[in-house]
Amino acid sequence: MSAPSRLSSPIVDSATRKAAWRIIPLVMLMYVISYIDRVNIGFSAANMKADLGLSSAAYGLGAGLFFVGYVFLEVPSNIILHKVGARVWLARIMVTWGIISGSMAFVNSEAMFYLVRILLGVAEAGFVPGVIYLLSIWFPSHVRARMVALFIIAVPLAVVIGAPLSALLIEHGHGVLGLAGWRFMLFVEAIPAVVVGILAFFALPSSPTKARWLTDDERHHLIALLDREADAASHHGASSALAALKDWRIYAVSMIGFGVNMGGYALSFFLPQVITQFSAQFGQSFSLFETAMLTAIPYTCAVIALWFVGKSSDKRQERHFHAAVPLIIGAIGFASALYLPNTAAVMVAISIGAAGSYCVLPIFWQLPPRFLTGAAAAAGMGVAGGLANVAGFVSPYMTGAIETATGSYKPAMWIVAAVMMISAGIALALRHRPEFSNPTTQPTNTHRKDQETH
Repeated sequence: MSAPSRLSSPIVDSATRKAAWRIIPLVMLMYVISYIDRVNIGFSAANMKADLGLSSAAYGLGAGLFFVGYVFLEVPSNIILHKVGARVWLARIMVTWGIISGSMAFVNSEAMFYLVRILLGVAEAGFVPGVIYLLSIWFPSHVRARMVALFIIAVPLAVVIGAPLSALLIEHGHGVLGLAGWRFMLFVEAIPAVVVGILAFFALPSSPTKARWLTDDERHHLIALLDREADAASHHGASSALAALKDWRIYAVSMIGFGVNMGGYALSFFLPQVITQFSAQFGQSFSLFETAMLTAIPYTCAVIALWFVGKSSDKRQERHFHAAVPLIIGAIGFASALYLPNTAAVMVAISIGAAGSYCVLPIFWQLPPRFLTGAAAAAGMGVAGGLANVAGFVSPYMTGAIETATGSYKPAMWIVAAVMMISAGIALALRHRPEFSNPTTQPTNTHRKDQETH
């Protein structure tokens, strides 16, 4: 067996290609299901609000309450995942949230709506940072942004798929099983989580050390390269979970994710209602299905932007301008969208905002592994994901409350744009720190301690 070196990259590339085919399609499918189950109340908002007697503010509060348990349990969830393995823990997360998501079809009061949303967040806590941690122990930094981008493409893809699917289920499922259309949609869309969760338990590989489908050379060279990158990160921070919680850098990085999610979640929960409001203002009328198809347009743009920005970031091994520039462009799109003269122009601006927001997500997730390793990386990603997802509570609640108070979404979009600008400034401010420079390429004989053995 040859010694690993920079000349062995074809072997590493072969290993990462095999891993990508084994892991990425499955985690993408898992995330598509996750995101549909998380935001599908956005597609049923009008009917749900009417049936349950919810105001926009109450609906926004319920949408945001998902993130209460989600945020507080991100770190414990990722620490457990580090101990028991991704295969077991991610499967548990999926099955649990599928059962709870299905129960949303039977809520009959504002209080029950709030309770089920909180429980759904508790069940799903740790899923995204858990997958990101899994990818960090499989893929070296020179391909990781692309792999994370492929995973995160599931977010806008979930809306592209979920919006028309949800509209069809609402329109044609009314009365099936004795349920209203929106209840039938929520029930049906919960089933795949349970099925795919069971599949993931058997099919998801946890670490290179246990992958029988890698050759000895591929396994040796891949692990050696990952070791070198882990060693480089260890020079910039400790490897304990407690150290991650004390590290100011994880909170600075989290603010970048917070800005990204402010835009993303404002769209996820309110875009169908924004389209309806402005189509009425411009004297147009769209059916539920037509509104869903319009909703899919910004997310289609986000899918394209995600791939190209992730690929460009990996090619140049540059993260900070690849985060800041899209955030600035996206902020301008959101701030200007609601002042444009027709629905088409509004949709163009919102599409720019969506692309600028979502394409930064894979860049954001590259930053914690630059200064955290082992248990600290697991905990740090939990912190980053949790704090970034505070925006999941703030954004819909703020947007709904402001719309209820003013009758307009414009002030909320200005706040979203301002937060995105602040996040862009933080990304630029961190760019000169040594831990965010390119990872070392020098060989090492150390063995990677942070890989999962389950």
